[in-house]
Amino acid sequence: MTQRATSDPRPFLLALAGWFASVAAQTQSPVEITDILAAPVGVTLTWTSAGAAQAYTVQARESLTDGLWLTLSDPRPWPTSLTRWEDARAERGAAGFYRVIAVPAAERGKVLSVAPIQSLTTSEISFLFSFAGSTNLQPQFGVDVFKILYETLDPLGGRTQASGVLVLPQNPGKALPLASYQHGTLVLDGEVPSALLTLERLVGIAFATTGYAAVIADYLGLGDSPGLHPYHHARSEATACVDLLRAARTWCATNGVALTDQLFLCGYSEGGHVTMALHRELETYHTNEFTVTASAPMAGAYDLSRTTLEDALSGRPMPNPYYFALLLAAYQDVYHFTGSLAGLLVPPYDTTLPPLLTGTSSSSQINAAMPGVVTNLLKPEVVAALQHDPDYPLRLALRENDLYHWTPRAPLRLYHCGGDQDVVFGNSQVACDSFRSRGATQVELIEPLATGDHGDCALPSLEGAKAWFDGLKE
Repeated sequence: MTQRATSDPRPFLLALAGWFASVAAQTQSPVEITDILAAPVGVTLTWTSAGAAQAYTVQARESLTDGLWLTLSDPRPWPTSLTRWEDARAERGAAGFYRVIAVPAAERGKVLSVAPIQSLTTSEISFLFSFAGSTNLQPQFGVDVFKILYETLDPLGGRTQASGVLVLPQNPGKALPLASYQHGTLVLDGEVPSALLTLERLVGIAFATTGYAAVIADYLGLGDSPGLHPYHHARSEATACVDLLRAARTWCATNGVALTDQLFLCGYSEGGHVTMALHRELETYHTNEFTVTASAPMAGAYDLSRTTLEDALSGRPMPNPYYFALLLAAYQDVYHFTGSLAGLLVPPYDTTLPPLLTGTSSSSQINAAMPGVVTNLLKPEVVAALQHDPDYPLRLALRENDLYHWTPRAPLRLYHCGGDQDVVFGNSQVACDSFRSRGATQVELIEPLATGDHGDCALPSLEGAKAWFDGLKE
């Protein structure tokens, strides 16, 4: 039973809403909310225990029958092991309905397995750099590449596993800083850094051969992680990368690999979005574990709900429309904002496209099955809602994953080229302007090639970021 707060009638309505919300979520292990009471700021929720080995994810939305259930993560990370939560947002009228979902508790960052998968000499690395078109990097050490399987969180906060790589220099003779590289968009399990020597793994090798311990997460839903990849879902992007850092540090500590306290972050395209989410997560919740030395998000879609959406609605043909399809499929899987992905699409795409978005088709296959103008996929009423309704559930999901409403503390350089036709430059401009308006004077926006397209910009951005990191490395 819910109880009425004696000092304020508002929590009674919230409590009643919370009870109905918990009942409405039977398929997701809801927990009965027992009290929602007035707090000094906002309200405090309490609920029944679901037993040992359980954690709790608190979600809220403004309407019981419409909108999105959005996971709360303030004032502490989600999920929680406690049976109470303080929601300061309710003081501002931001949440009217709650539900609490019990999820299997994770031992975040627990190392499940580590296996060597590759060793390279400096001459082999030099050949790979030349093949990739980079002549500015000179290998200093041979490297060993390890695949790590570790425990982390799924998008709802429950226990799952993920994979990634750790790349170490051979016989460096000193402690190593950590470098976390976040890779770009991949759609096939066989493309991930832990499975194949690709250009994405080569970035980690470039860091390791010059004296870093480098990690690259495969991300949820890719590699050895179950389920659909939650593409551009900021919270689970960040937690997967935080937990790989933890796993790598634990393994290094037990295997005689000395690490310094320095931590460098960089990533390109989807990896730019992941890097920004990771930086925010580390400085919001994990300052007792990690201190970001410098961060370089590159060509990421940080402003999904405005700049990116407006570009998608503009009617211009996209060079790689599969990005939009992946985003639709991922957000439907995470947020369940409609009955099915097919329900958003017009024929024939309602039947032909969804089977291609399960991680078994290549990007070129998905592109070939799509129109260049991505709004031609969608039902007219969906397009109209995206254009005119700021509270349309898909717009809310995009807004939930914007990444510029915070204040970075570590030095941050945004790398992006003005000619980018896949992730428009305005994403970085919006983020940079927002950070500076919040007083973050250590943020810069750098254009390595003013007219460079998305592919052209990658190598000069990565080389520029690494040169910056090298100048800061102790």
